[in-house]
This record gives sequence, C-alpha cells and structure tokens, in this order.
Amino acid sequence: MKTHCAILLATAAIVLAACGGSGGYDKSEMSPSMSAPPAPTAMMSQDAYNEEINVGGAPSEADVKQYIAYSHSLGLRLPVASIEPVMQGHIANCTAAGPAKCIVTNSYLNAWSEDEASGSLNIRATPEWIETFMNGVEAEAEAVKGDVTSRQTTAEDLTVTIIDTDARLNAQQALQKRIEDLLENRPGDLGDLLETERELARVNGDIDSLKSSMKALMQRVNMSQLAVSYETKRNPVSRGALSPLGDAFGGFFYNLSSALAAVITAFAVGLPWLILIGVFLWVWLKLIWPRIRRKKT
Repeated sequence: MKTHCAILLATAAIVLAACGGSGGYDKSEMSPSMSAPPAPTAMMSQDAYNEEINVGGAPSEADVKQYIAYSHSLGLRLPVASIEPVMQGHIANCTAAGPAKCIVTNSYLNAWSEDEASGSLNIRATPEWIETFMNGVEAEAEAVKGDVTSRQTTAEDLTVTIIDTDARLNAQQALQKRIEDLLENRPGDLGDLLETERELARVNGDIDSLKSSMKALMQRVNMSQLAVSYETKRNPVSRGALSPLGDAFGGFFYNLSSALAAVITAFAVGLPWLILIGVFLWVWLKLIWPRIRRKKT
C-alpha cells in the first residue's frame, strides 16, 4: 500500500513539473524582440496619413450643411439735397448695429454741382440686418421724393470649398498631434529630432493658413455684402436743367471768335498752295496748251 502511494506521488510530481516547464515562463528571460512592438523607424508621408485617418471622415450628403455667400446691390435716385443725409443715415444705422452685425467697408460722395451729386456705400452685414434694411429702403426713398431704381441679389455656393478646407485642417491637426507625440515619446539622434521639428513647424504653418482661410470663408457666409449707389433725381425746372442753354449763350462770342480764327488759320495755311496752283494753271494755259493744240492741227 505504501509502495503504491509513493508511486502515485512521484507520478504527480513529474506531471506538475512538466506542466510548469511547458506552460509557465519567466518574463525576465523574454527576448528583446518579444518585449514590445518595435518603434516606427520613419514618419509616414502626408498622403499615407490622410488615407489612414480617412481625411476626417466625410459626412454623408444628408448631413452636409449648405454654405451660401450672398451679395446684394441697390440703386437709389434721390433729390440732390437728400443724397448726403440719406447716405449718412445708412452709415449711422450700420455703425449703431455694431461690428458684429454691420461693417462699412467703403463710402464716397461726389458733389459735382448744386444740382448734381452721386455717392456709393459698401457694407458687410448679417443677412438679418440686410433684410431689414432692404425692406425699409423703399419707404425711406419715397419719404424724400426719390425712388429705388435697381435691386439685385447674387449667391455663391461655398459648400465644397469650406468642407474641403475643414477636412484639410482636421488632417493637419491630427498630423500635428502625431508629430508632437513622436517628439515626446520617441528617442532618437539629433538629426532625426531636428527633421521632426522642421516638419512640425511646416504643419503648424499650414494649420495657421487653413484657419485664416476658414475664417475668411465663414465671414463671407455669415456676413453678406451690400452695395448701395446714390444718383441725382433731376428737376426739370431747376437751374441745372437750363444750364446748357445758358452755357451756349455765354460762349457765343467765344465760339464765334474761335470759328473766325479757324477760318483765318485755314486761309493762311492754304494761301501758298493757291498761289502755286495759280502759277501752274497760267503756265499750262499760256505756254503748254497752245503748243499741244498746234501739233494736233
């Protein structure tokens, strides 16, 4: 019985030893190649990286937001005395709304005479502000006995441009984070570190440029353009309407003297030629032509 038990214990010990030798292992004896995945030896190219991140994951057509930039133009014909007050009122309304809603980008006023003037005003404002302005401008023109001569609205679709710029910006930002992680976690010699830092500086510059482009594009979408032109509404019995007749009478003697001067100048220039032609005719009629007639007879 004791012999049988000893044999069983020995067999169990052998089995346990075999299991420990085959299934267990010492982590300290692990080969270097098995300790961790190898670090990347070189940075992947921009195109490969863009393919890896799928360029930010483009949304489906149902999720795409439309980005439309609107431009408006408006023509007003007003009495000459009302052009400047109306124009200054439009500028004051835009200024009162604040730069977040309205900005005057350009304005000029030309007063040609007491009866004629013209002006122009360029504004960049939110669609709501421009809609309110356009709805009330006709009543404003009628109040000063003027009228609206033209209205025009054009739209430019910037959806593709904005989505493409945003996708490029996301890709560059992801690449920027990857390069920063490489600089922080990956050891290397000085040459590799300098090359990685130069690449990071290039990516940072591209990100700043793309952010500026996105800001300009979104400003065009969020704030539309408005161009207002002001021209004079002529009064048929005004002094300006009779000015051409007055100018004609005022310049009568000047025009007459100018015409006489032109005649005298033409005569002075043509007189030598008249004398030369007269001498040629006299020689022809008195000397040459009689000889020709005698030869024929």
